[in-house]
Amino acid sequence: MAHQSELIEKDILAYLKSQEEKSLLRFITCGSVDDGKSTLIGRLLWDSKMVFEDQLAALEADSKKVGTQGGAIDYALLLDGLQAEREQGITIDVAYRFFSTDRRKFIVADTPGHEQYTRNMVTGASTAKVAVILVDARKGLLTQTRRHSFLVSLVGIKHIVLAINKMDLIGYDQEKFNAIEADYREFAAPLGFTSITALPISALNGDNIIEKSSETPWYQGPPLLNFLETVQVEDDRDEQPFRLPVQWVNRPNLDFRGFCGTVASGTVRPGDEIRVASSGQTSKVARIVTFNGDLEEAVAGQAITLTLEDEIDISRGDMLTRPEAPPLYTRHPEAHLVWMHDEPLQPGQLYLVKTATGVTPGRVTAVQYAVDVNTLEQKQVTTLGLNEIGLARIELDRPVSFDPYGANRDTGSFILIDRFTNATVAAGMVLNAPDESQRAHLSAGESNPWAPRLITLDAVAATNLNLVDLTEEKGLFILDLAQSIHDYLGKGNRILIRLRDLSQLEPVAQLAYDNELAFEFDRNGDGVSILLFKRGTTPLKGYGDDGTGI
Repeated sequence: MAHQSELIEKDILAYLKSQEEKSLLRFITCGSVDDGKSTLIGRLLWDSKMVFEDQLAALEADSKKVGTQGGAIDYALLLDGLQAEREQGITIDVAYRFFSTDRRKFIVADTPGHEQYTRNMVTGASTAKVAVILVDARKGLLTQTRRHSFLVSLVGIKHIVLAINKMDLIGYDQEKFNAIEADYREFAAPLGFTSITALPISALNGDNIIEKSSETPWYQGPPLLNFLETVQVEDDRDEQPFRLPVQWVNRPNLDFRGFCGTVASGTVRPGDEIRVASSGQTSKVARIVTFNGDLEEAVAGQAITLTLEDEIDISRGDMLTRPEAPPLYTRHPEAHLVWMHDEPLQPGQLYLVKTATGVTPGRVTAVQYAVDVNTLEQKQVTTLGLNEIGLARIELDRPVSFDPYGANRDTGSFILIDRFTNATVAAGMVLNAPDESQRAHLSAGESNPWAPRLITLDAVAATNLNLVDLTEEKGLFILDLAQSIHDYLGKGNRILIRLRDLSQLEPVAQLAYDNELAFEFDRNGDGVSILLFKRGTTPLKGYGDDGTGI
């Protein structure tokens, strides 16, 4: 490397120990196209002397060949390594780089600015603690600035650096800088950020990157690197309730049975009482086993094996928690979905839902709304396309343990996987779970004991829950729809009806016929599922009914 610590030559063990004791900060750069994200990170790596000698030689050669600075060093080429990126002068894929200073270690993700690469940007932001949002000083806030601000708030980033770049092109105008900062703070007020720090910079010239610039004597804040070294990013996972998603049950012999996993949050000690979220069974921790010996305490982030005092049934995918602070345990989580696949979401289709350590079949029963990330407005939709974000209701084949994503990233997130291609089609962030008692309401009409029972679906629109469970109906019944349900279906919403078996199908088919509705049929291990929708809201190509009815 161009720069090396003196400890490397004098005492390599002391150098390695010093590196281990440094805190690690993950951050991302994001913003609109050509705002200078790659150039900024390249400048950070260059000025912090974190460029290897062979990289330096290659950078100088590439700058003369494909750079945009007329033969001078093009710092963006340190990040933009794909041929398409260099030819077009844009960022397409997420590029991760590591560097360190005397105070802290960093992992930075350079994320794309183009709208069509939103899924890449969300992937890079999912593990970051700080977001550096770049704004071109000449243009002010753009649509992508607002888009990325919403996305980083969605994935739980609380600290924002508003890096107003290319200040050299506006003569380091303080009034222009203040106006952009004021506009951004007004826009970002409802997004819930803990801190917003505005910096006037020039990524190309290095102004206010490593050291304060003489060109901005009116700026009294720290340079970018100093801010990143000193920002206090609260990692309160140790203070949260204990969560251990079970990765593996270790049974090497008759005398040992341990439950392996990485502590997602909280702390645990021998003697602590723990609870299995799925079954409610409790026991006490006997030992905390690791490769280097038993521990007296384990904290968030540590990979451990727990042994318990009692023999209770625990398997991969279960979650160990504290009895007094259980997680959500539900089949019907409500979550924000970021759709990442070229094929749109198909409500009712079976996907695989992968959580921390488990995989469960499930389906999206309804999209409540999509978010226009450019204006933050909610719009009524029936599906989600590539890079779209919406609030959806999920139905799982069995209950799964979750925490709200805002409280715990590890146990509040999941991905949807296509069962046939194994493609990751969406990322999900759990918002909450409805009370199971608030399912779609069934009103029973007056009838004599010898007549079929009249059941009216009349509360779906009010509760926005669209699952109707008829599996417990033992006798004959007739279904009817309230006018509010006609309106609900007319907006493109759908209702999922669960039946015990085919003997209950006739009333549903009659309901669909009488109200000119279409339905799709699916059989599962628990019975029969019917997806009911308004004819004319055509199911997407390649799945189910073609819109003309069954």
